[in-house]
Amino acid sequence: MAVLPILEVPDPRLRQISSPVETVDDGVRKLISDMFETMYAAPGIGLAAIQVGVPKRILVIDLQEPEEEDGEPVRDPRVFVNPEILTNSDRDVPYTEGCLSIPDQYAEVDRPDRIRARWLDEKGAAHEEDIAGTLAVVLQHEMDHLNGILFIDHLSRLKRDMVLRKLAKQRRELAKRAA
Repeated sequence: MAVLPILEVPDPRLRQISSPVETVDDGVRKLISDMFETMYAAPGIGLAAIQVGVPKRILVIDLQEPEEEDGEPVRDPRVFVNPEILTNSDRDVPYTEGCLSIPDQYAEVDRPDRIRARWLDEKGAAHEEDIAGTLAVVLQHEMDHLNGILFIDHLSRLKRDMVLRKLAKQRRELAKRAA
């Protein structure tokens, strides 16, 4: 397993539309393993293959929710190969989103609170499931990556520009400290 570099805005590869996976083979499983290691090291709760420079329709999610309020996070890694949203609820809910490709920046995005999705797992087995809550939101966020969409694209131009200015300021401050 390896920690892979995560692409950050404005890298044009993040706008690339990812291709379907033809066969879930050992190469795909190795990429999935590396993606989990990368996501955990970041740390994050979701990662699309394009975020590590691989334009394939693969994403990994682990909400790592604590078992108890002050308990250790419980890992529940989920793999989605060639995911599709079949239906979604009419009700949108606001959720504060962040992204490993737009580090340390957060904004509220409205998304459907329930979806029905279909995908393959790391063994190539097909799944179809009704998904709600945080998992539904994270799955939609990561699936956007597969289509070249970032969470900031769901914001007004004013809010998007504000997030990008904050990111630029953060990068300038980090560069000053490194010099």
